[in-house]
Amino acid sequence: MDFIKGFSFGYMSKRGEWEDVKAKQSLKSLKERCGIDHVVLTVVAEQDRPQSTVINWREHPNVVSDEEIIEMVHFAQSLGLKVILKPMVNVSDGTWRAHINFFDTDVPCEPKWSEWFASYNEFILHYAKLAEETKCSMFVVGCEMVNADRREKEWRDLINEVRKLYSGLVTYNCDKYQEDILKWWDAVDVISSSGYYPIDKWEQELDRIESVVKKHAKPFFFCEAGCPSWEGGDLLPNDWTLRGKADVNVQKEWYEKMFSTTVKRDWVKGFALWDWKAHLYPIEKADSDQDYAVYGKPAEKVIYRYYKEIF
Repeated sequence: MDFIKGFSFGYMSKRGEWEDVKAKQSLKSLKERCGIDHVVLTVVAEQDRPQSTVINWREHPNVVSDEEIIEMVHFAQSLGLKVILKPMVNVSDGTWRAHINFFDTDVPCEPKWSEWFASYNEFILHYAKLAEETKCSMFVVGCEMVNADRREKEWRDLINEVRKLYSGLVTYNCDKYQEDILKWWDAVDVISSSGYYPIDKWEQELDRIESVVKKHAKPFFFCEAGCPSWEGGDLLPNDWTLRGKADVNVQKEWYEKMFSTTVKRDWVKGFALWDWKAHLYPIEKADSDQDYAVYGKPAEKVIYRYYKEIF
């Protein structure tokens, strides 16, 4: 597997958002400013509540259309980028997708895993077919579904079905701290996780992840990794709900620490950093932005230097 100098793009874009020139300009700017060679296109569907069994993705106003995806994949490829397609599920009421959960044993009149996976499989297989048709280099079958991770048989069955439609590399993006808990890494081609680790914990977390990678002898990359730009964000980078005083240097220092520790681990085969929006804020507002975005912030130059000169 090629080293992935990547970024996650277009998270939570609304239908039609990828059609306009701003989105294309944003992706072009991402390549130029960060030196990426891969882009992860995130396609986000929704379910109403954590215990809903229907995933809404067809013709949904919050989900980009197939036509937009195809056009954006082809545009990215025209820029010389390799594309990873990543369909994701969010919960409309704001609950994090890790809390999607049902009884382990089916109970009459209660929502069931079997019902949820039937809907999820339809969703994922649709985009697996799209990934094959557009020659995406990798396909992500799921992201941070912590409670669903234990449903090993359902995931194995889904991955088998994905492989009937898609011939490229298949990965699952587990959540932070779950790398050594997931039981079905043998079913995928690439191990990946979300690297939202505190700035002072990188060495110990990499030691833990390394044992998993060596056990399974598979490539590994961080399918997400990032830090918000506010005071304290480097100590709890996974919590997007917190906000403090804007501090872009906190983000810069976090990236420097992550890269300086991971560069010493030859089994870390790259990153899809979090995240780059399809529509960018005015660059003069970069210093006051508290989100994970790096556009116009000092972290952007750190990323460019590592992607272009070091990795």
